[in-house]
Amino acid sequence: NPWIDFHRTCLEVYDSQKSGPAIFNSLAASRDDLDGMLELIAEFDTHVIVMASEQFTEGGSGQCFAPEEVYRSAKKFVEILATKAGRRNDQIIIDPGLAPISADTYGLINMGLDAIRLIRADPDLQGVHLSVGLTNFSFGVPKHIREGLENAYITLAVENGLDYVLANPEKDLRLLDRDDRTLEVVVQALAEGRPDDGASQEEAGFRQSARIMDLYRKAPSRPDLPIR
Repeated sequence: NPWIDFHRTCLEVYDSQKSGPAIFNSLAASRDDLDGMLELIAEFDTHVIVMASEQFTEGGSGQCFAPEEVYRSAKKFVEILATKAGRRNDQIIIDPGLAPISADTYGLINMGLDAIRLIRADPDLQGVHLSVGLTNFSFGVPKHIREGLENAYITLAVENGLDYVLANPEKDLRLLDRDDRTLEVVVQALAEGRPDDGASQEEAGFRQSARIMDLYRKAPSRPDLPIR
C-alpha cells in the first residue's frame, strides 16, 4: 500500500510484544513518498520488504528486465535503508520479483532466479533475506497443478539462496527431489525461456509457456496421481 497514513495507523496499533517486529510492505523505486516511508520504518523500528524488480531511472523509476538491474536496485535500497533508516541487513527482505510461468514472455522468472544468485554472491549484502510472492508463479494454470509448480519453483529458488516466501499456508509446500517430473518440466521450460539460440526474448517466452501448457495436458486431474 503506497499511503503513508495507512501504514502509520497499522503500525500504531500493532503489538510487537506479541508478534515480533512489524514488516513494512513495501518499498519500491516507484513510491511517491519514499522519504516518508523511510521515516516510518526508522520510527517504528520495522523490518522491511523491498521490491527490487523496480529500479531508479533518470527522473523516475522503471521495471527491471535483467538480473544485474535487480541486483543494483537491491544494493541501492540496502544502502538507503542503512543510511536513512538505520536498518541492518538482517532487517531487510528483498523481493526480486516473480511472474506467472505460463505468461512470462519477458524472462522475468529467470531474471529473478539469477538476481538471487547475484545478491547472495555480494558480501556487502550478507544477511539480507530474499522472498517472493509464490502464488504469482502458478497464476493462471489449472488448480490441480499449482501446488506442484510452486514446489518446483521454491526448490530451484532455495538452491540459489531464497530463504523466505509469501505463500498459501494451506498448501503442502516442500522441496522436491531432483527426479520429480514437475521439477524436470519446470527446469526444461525455464531453459527454453532463455533466448540463447538467437531467438528474441518474446519467442523464448512463448516456448517456455508451451512447455508448461504441455504439462497441463499430461497432468492428471487428481494431484495425488503422478504426471506422465
